[in-house]
Amino acid sequence: MSTDDSTDDSTAEASVLVSTEGRVGRLTLNRPRALNALTHAMVLRIDEALSAWERDPAVAAVVVTGAGERGLCAGGDIRAVHDDVRAGGGAASAAFWRDEYLLNARIARYPKPYVAVMDGIVMGGGVGVSAHGDVRVVTERSRVAMPETGIGFVPDVGGTHLLARAPGELGTHLALTGAELGAADAVHCGLADHVVPSAALPDLVRDLAHTSVEEAVGRHAGPPSGGRLAEERGWIDACYAADTVEEIVARLLADGSHGAKEAAETLLSRSPTSLKVTLAALRRARRLGALEPVLEQEYRVSCACLTAPDLVEGIRAQVVDKDRRPHWRPAALEEVTEADVARFFAPSPHGALGTGR
Repeated sequence: MSTDDSTDDSTAEASVLVSTEGRVGRLTLNRPRALNALTHAMVLRIDEALSAWERDPAVAAVVVTGAGERGLCAGGDIRAVHDDVRAGGGAASAAFWRDEYLLNARIARYPKPYVAVMDGIVMGGGVGVSAHGDVRVVTERSRVAMPETGIGFVPDVGGTHLLARAPGELGTHLALTGAELGAADAVHCGLADHVVPSAALPDLVRDLAHTSVEEAVGRHAGPPSGGRLAEERGWIDACYAADTVEEIVARLLADGSHGAKEAAETLLSRSPTSLKVTLAALRRARRLGALEPVLEQEYRVSCACLTAPDLVEGIRAQVVDKDRRPHWRPAALEEVTEADVARFFAPSPHGALGTGR
C-alpha cells in the first residue's frame, strides 16, 4: 500500500502509458512521485489495454514496468481510501477493490505471456499487478512486501493466495509482519521467477519486443543469491505453525534468536485485529486453493475493514498525520474475540466480487 499521497497524474492516460513495441504491448505505471500508486482509473485503463491486446494477433506478450527509479508500484492510493471512508463510508473504495481484484484474476489467467518487471518497491497492489503474471522479474533493488497489517488492513489483491503457497510458514511470517523481500527471497517464496540486474533491464525490455519471452529472459537472468529466509525456516516454521497469534508471539519471544525477537516486536506494533484476521484468511486460503475463491474472500474482508476503526486510524498514523503512533481498537490481541474475526468473513453489503463473470 502506498504511503505517498502525491498526485502527479490528472488522467488515466497520463498515469498508465499504453503502447506497443515490436511484438509486445507495453504498460508503464506512470505516477513516479507517488511510487506509481494505483488509482481506480489506472486499474480500468490496464484492464482495457489487456482486453484489446487479447484480441490483437500482433501482440504476443505484455510487459509491465514502472516509471522512475524507485519501484514498480507501492500499492493502492491509501490516502484516497482514508478520505473516502471518512467522507462517504467507503463505497468508492469497495468499487475500486472490486475492479482491482477482478484485474488480478484476469492477469493470472491471461492467455498471452504477462511479463512483470518488479524492480524497486513492489508492495500491496503492486504485487497484485505483477506476482500473478507468467514471468516475474526481480532485481537487486527489489523490495517486495504485503505490509497491510501496519495500517490496520489485511493482505489483499490475491496476496493471501500467494503467501499461503510459500514454503512452510514463510507466508505467515511475511503476511503478519509485512517484512520486505529481496530478489532471492522473493523467488524462494514464489513471488518471482527470475533475477535480472537492474542495469540490464533496458536491454531485457528491448529484447522482449523482438524475441520470445524465454529467449529474452534467458539472455539476462542469473541465479538468485543473497537470500536468508531459507536458512531461517527453523524458527519461522516452529513459531508460526501455532494456532493463534498470541501463541505465535509467545513462541517468537521464547525462541531466543534475534530474528524471532525482532518479528515479535513487529507483531506487537501491528493492529491486533488485522493480525488475527490475516492469520484466519491465510489458513482459509490454503483450504480454498484456487485464486478466484481467495479473491472472493479477500473482497469480503477488505469491505469489512471499511467499517472497522483500525484502517482509517492506521492510514492516519502512517500517511495523514505521520506520527507513526496508531491507536488500535482493540489495543491488545487478547481483546480481539473469535466473533470479531468472524465478522470480516461474513457476506459483504457491497455484494460478492464475481470472479466467475
